[in-house]
Amino acid sequence: MNHLSQYRSDPDAIRALFDKDRVHRDVYLNEELFDLECERLFIRSWVFVGHASQVPNTGDFITTQIARQPVIMIRQPDGSIRTLLNRCAHKGTMVISLPSGNAGKFLRCPYHAWTYRTDGKPLGVPLRIGYEGTRLHECEASAGLDSLACENYRGFVFARMSPEGISFRDYFGDMLGVLDNLADRSPAGEVRVAGGILRSVIPCNWKMYLENIVDAVHPISTHESAWQTARDAVKTWPEDTPRPMELEQLLPFGSGYEFYQQAGARVYANGHCILGTRASIHSGYGAPPGYEDAMRAAHGEKRAKEILAFAPQNSVLFPTLALKSSPQTLRAIRPLAANRTLVEIFALAPVDAPDELLQRTLTYNRLVFSPMSIVAHDDIHVFTTMQQALASSGNPWISLHRECQVDEGSQLPVDVSGNNEILMRNQFRAWVDLMATHD
Repeated sequence: MNHLSQYRSDPDAIRALFDKDRVHRDVYLNEELFDLECERLFIRSWVFVGHASQVPNTGDFITTQIARQPVIMIRQPDGSIRTLLNRCAHKGTMVISLPSGNAGKFLRCPYHAWTYRTDGKPLGVPLRIGYEGTRLHECEASAGLDSLACENYRGFVFARMSPEGISFRDYFGDMLGVLDNLADRSPAGEVRVAGGILRSVIPCNWKMYLENIVDAVHPISTHESAWQTARDAVKTWPEDTPRPMELEQLLPFGSGYEFYQQAGARVYANGHCILGTRASIHSGYGAPPGYEDAMRAAHGEKRAKEILAFAPQNSVLFPTLALKSSPQTLRAIRPLAANRTLVEIFALAPVDAPDELLQRTLTYNRLVFSPMSIVAHDDIHVFTTMQQALASSGNPWISLHRECQVDEGSQLPVDVSGNNEILMRNQFRAWVDLMATHD
């Protein structure tokens, strides 16, 4: 395989890492490739930053990172939301170090007190007289904080680090319907973040986690202890006693291969996909009393039925966002290094909907996504050992052969079985497209 320096200078070396139905282990292990992902893939794609409900008032902000770049998401006086590079134009200090809060009417650097409007434009410089006759006004430092391309779609805020590139709507296309469905699960057409955010740092490459999200084959074996325990509990559960929500959520993990095969999936351009287009482990959830009536009153009979019928296993907005429509869960994948990934799990509460929906989401997140849960620790063990074992000697290629067809991906979107690894192959095609092109 190619030496490290070739990946940066030779696009063909990157293309050779994905060989139609298999992928080279370097995509998970190589630190230079991760550097290139930060420079090319994450910079050019649209990355989820946060939700509008996290910054409800003027001056409210959250901070995060995109491809190692510190970012501020902040509410403007006119009600809009902006994303800014969290880097003072003077010396490069982070202007805001807190994870969230309210900045008031302006941003102030803690180092030399340069100030900026909340849209990033320069406001004040101490000792201004000292800059008279200098070249300050001719250079970038006088322009203020860098403002990123930003889109607030139904409350979901995305940013593109690159000043030029594919438009938001062209990048996501029909996948925006997934966000519409999530928002419209509220009679008011709006969801909000509730119950805090679960955060886990996992010692694995971010693509391992992303692939696992659309892998319908692993739950039967990887999570056998969880669903088998739930199945044993049901056998002794009194018939006249309602089952707890936890059993409702764990039992479907043990659905057989045929169930997942028939569940269906759909792949889209730019690496996006939906797993569970016809059915999923969430399809059997019941509706709280009065919820369906409220949905029909708000959206009409046809639209309400369409919204509630859509309950896929996972929807992936490549490269860093995974959604569940029911329960209303969002996972943001924040790559930190080739072998470290931060995963943030949000619970979304539909506005003007029964509290039981939020309770279901919070229960599911703790039960399945918390690092101390009886489900997530299975995945974390697999990811950790994969990251370690792939560095060993032996076959350097990872198989993605299941249900591979000649010339697949030439016509998208396409519907496939739930067990088809095209969902992963499609992600790697998008990965190559973004990585093999450099300015």
